[in-house]
Amino acid sequence: MGVADKAIVRVLPAVPRSIVQRVSAPYIAGPTLEDARSTVARLNTQGKLATVDVLGEEVSRPAEAETVASAYHSVLDAIAADHLDANVSVKLTALGLEIDVDLCRSLLATVVADAAARGIFVRIDMEHSGVTDDTLRLYRELREAGRDNVGVVLQSYLRRTLRDVSELADLEPSVRLCKGIYVEPHTIAFTGRRQIRDNFLAVLDALLEGGAYVGIATHDEWLIERALQRVAGMDREAYEFQMLLGVREQRARELVADGHRLRVYVPYGNRWYEYSLRRLQENPAVAGMVAKATLLRLIPGRG
Repeated sequence: MGVADKAIVRVLPAVPRSIVQRVSAPYIAGPTLEDARSTVARLNTQGKLATVDVLGEEVSRPAEAETVASAYHSVLDAIAADHLDANVSVKLTALGLEIDVDLCRSLLATVVADAAARGIFVRIDMEHSGVTDDTLRLYRELREAGRDNVGVVLQSYLRRTLRDVSELADLEPSVRLCKGIYVEPHTIAFTGRRQIRDNFLAVLDALLEGGAYVGIATHDEWLIERALQRVAGMDREAYEFQMLLGVREQRARELVADGHRLRVYVPYGNRWYEYSLRRLQENPAVAGMVAKATLLRLIPGRG
């Protein structure tokens, strides 16, 4: 992380919302469910799958959590009504995990049950390390209650992740494996690029060997190439690649053309500003690239 990138992170909250919106537009479907519906429909015509995320993590009141849960029921309605090839991704802090675990448990159970009735899968997102244990516990509770339409996310930069894989093995889980985006202390998270990559592959190997269904979520070409080596010869229905909306679209098209399942993460909602700002603050190097892109957009003839 360069000094310039660190400086950019400090001033990000002062960047006009209009500029943040312009820069983040390709990565967010829009503020409404209709935006998400049309985005997913377009992705499906390209042979891509989708997972829909309602923006609004870390709510502070029970009523906000209930509003988010209601929005997910509307998303499930839309997926079923439009026959979209999509599932949903849920952040538990958006369902009140840090307010009341029992409230979160109840809201999550209703979303998963509604999805199950429609034949739709629910992915429980992983967030900062302070909620990892609760997230994995709620996931296990659902699976042990007989819910098979639910999976979880593991982050390769956490030192604990290989142990988590071992502890989840009896569930033969569906796992989205990503590097991890939240800022964590080095005592619990790897910080070096090589360490994170090496652990990603170690976790991927452990999951595949254990019979887990893995969503290989990365834009890192080095990791994509090595993941492709590992899944060579496997049934194409036994794994998938995952990418964020608007990121490495050409590579995504290539993976689809080669016959791999490719799922795109589609966030939508009115909390786009908070989502965009948080992602930029958590990724100083990306913030630097955004700053460069913003400057180019503001230079006459370069926008």
